[in-house]
Amino acid sequence: MIERLFLCFLLAASSALAESAYKVQNIEIEKGLDPQVGGIDVLPDGRVFVCFHRGDVRLYDPKEDSWSIFAKGLHEPLGIVAESPSSVVVMQRPELTRIIDTDEDGIADRFEVIYDDFGMTGNYHEFAFGPVRDANGDWFIALNVASNGASIRPEIRGEFQQVGMPREDFALEWSKVKGKAGRMYSRAPYRGWVMKIDHKTGEATPWASGFRSPNGIGFDGEGNLYASDNQGDWLGTSKLHHVGKGKFHGHPASLPWTEGYDGRPPLEIPVEDLEAMRTPAAIWFTQGSMSNSPTQPILIPEGFGPFAGQMLIGEMNRSRILRLMMQEVNGVMQGACVPFLDGEGLPRGVNRLAFGPDQSLWTGHTHLSWAGGEGMTRIRYDENIAVNEIQDLSLTQDGFQVTFTKPQEDLGEIKLSAYTFLYQSKYGSPKIDEAKVKFEIKSISDTEIAMVLAEPLKKDFCYEFHFPSVGNPMVCYTVREIPD
Repeated sequence: MIERLFLCFLLAASSALAESAYKVQNIEIEKGLDPQVGGIDVLPDGRVFVCFHRGDVRLYDPKEDSWSIFAKGLHEPLGIVAESPSSVVVMQRPELTRIIDTDEDGIADRFEVIYDDFGMTGNYHEFAFGPVRDANGDWFIALNVASNGASIRPEIRGEFQQVGMPREDFALEWSKVKGKAGRMYSRAPYRGWVMKIDHKTGEATPWASGFRSPNGIGFDGEGNLYASDNQGDWLGTSKLHHVGKGKFHGHPASLPWTEGYDGRPPLEIPVEDLEAMRTPAAIWFTQGSMSNSPTQPILIPEGFGPFAGQMLIGEMNRSRILRLMMQEVNGVMQGACVPFLDGEGLPRGVNRLAFGPDQSLWTGHTHLSWAGGEGMTRIRYDENIAVNEIQDLSLTQDGFQVTFTKPQEDLGEIKLSAYTFLYQSKYGSPKIDEAKVKFEIKSISDTEIAMVLAEPLKKDFCYEFHFPSVGNPMVCYTVREIPD
């Protein structure tokens, strides 16, 4: 017994002391500038376009370690795509904008509206996220719902939806009427939606509904679109959604903007009806242990360690970036998440991510008076340092298959539990039906094992693993479908 405890101690100590293959470099932001990053993208020559919450777009040259101003005066930009050294596309709160330096003097002089035909009530929580482009060049953006932490402005943009609470009531003493609107509400189009914008015509298509606070959208290597969402009402825990055209992803506030909607106030729709309509999330991020506020998903390229083709996603509340291992089962996308980088000099508030041409990862940080951080970092992979992690974790008919990045001399005491979350109007959900899961380990190779469960797999459950022999021992897999 004593020898086993001592061995576990040595394994834990060696993992804690092991040198990381990923080196974090903090980038100094110009003095006098609020260093909260809303968007970040990298040019082919390695220069980095950064938009800041307070309205600046600036260009950072890592070779010279210097900053220059490209544009000023934007309204809370929360995403940027660099088209060239003289053209960027930025998602501002009121519009998707192309910003151009026509005379190539380094300062933008032309601002073109790509799309602004969505509603705004002036509520503080009506953020706008994105953009990302698909293989055809079309744009995708995500629109936040409003919060009952505040009312709306007298002047709004777009149609007003009077569902459950007439417009005149929004002008009353807010503390007495805010519950009638719902904890989160969508009174202007298309709050709570992901929108697709044709890159040639600017015509928008309402793509998918049911989002609360989708602070991050991105594509995987197969062209699948994903959006994160943050715990709240109707979200038992934070999530990653596989976004599909016409899908409803769970938050009912956005439903009145659905074509052919029957007019029912969202708060009056029975949970059973909503459950029948919704597409469940691909991954749950367990609140409090895995992620409290996931942000932007991004594809991992070749050259950034042994995880090419998987995705990373930021986390606001702690110094953490997560890694995602997706799996298609019976036509449904689902998968696992694991901390990728925890601490190691990384600030909190990882809001935006972008890979450069040298495969280094740039991160932008923010807090907006909530949990988070600020500033910018650059993360490089050192191929001379071995990575000891879970390479992949996938579902089988009777359990899970686990692949490690290197041979495991001693797996230690692997632990496995399962639990689920409630789909309800209340804020968040505790873990429910939580229980330990018994299993048997079968060796496949020196880097691969099969875990055969002693009981049948359960759909719509999160399976949480702890592998003490690797650097990041906690891995969670969300089961939606079970292989035929």
